[in-house]
Amino acid sequence: METINIYTDGSSRGNPGPGGYGIILKFGENSKEISAGFRLTTNNRMELMAVCVALENLKTTKYPVVIHSDSKYVIDAIMQKWVWNWQQKQFKGKKNQDLWLRYLKLHDNFKLSFVWVKGHAGHPENERCDELAFQAATENAVFIDEVFESESGNESLF
Repeated sequence: METINIYTDGSSRGNPGPGGYGIILKFGENSKEISAGFRLTTNNRMELMAVCVALENLKTTKYPVVIHSDSKYVIDAIMQKWVWNWQQKQFKGKKNQDLWLRYLKLHDNFKLSFVWVKGHAGHPENERCDELAFQAATENAVFIDEVFESESGNESLF
């Protein structure tokens, strides 16, 4: 059976700081790149947001999906089943509840598996996602990560 491969990376210039994510969706010979930049966020938020946005962009649930990420935060939270324990405890003391809940709404719709890839180690798709995330964070950080900014006391004034 054919598989959808998703490659993701997140970036922030400072933590917090301007950030972005990069995504490559691949199915057979078809591929699509997605990126976006945010004016104030964190690296972990961008790593997790990339996974959420990637899944939200899929138009089918009938194929297995493999997510490739260099984020131990994301991969371990899912593969070690931490996120479901956090959910049972209502995310008490955990960051990024909004994005984890967004992910959990998507999780059961897909046949998912995860692959951790070492960042900055020459993996072509990971390197490209890193470029997309960096470019989005440095050149196109126009979106507002409203949950992060309101939780950190930096509410948008415009």
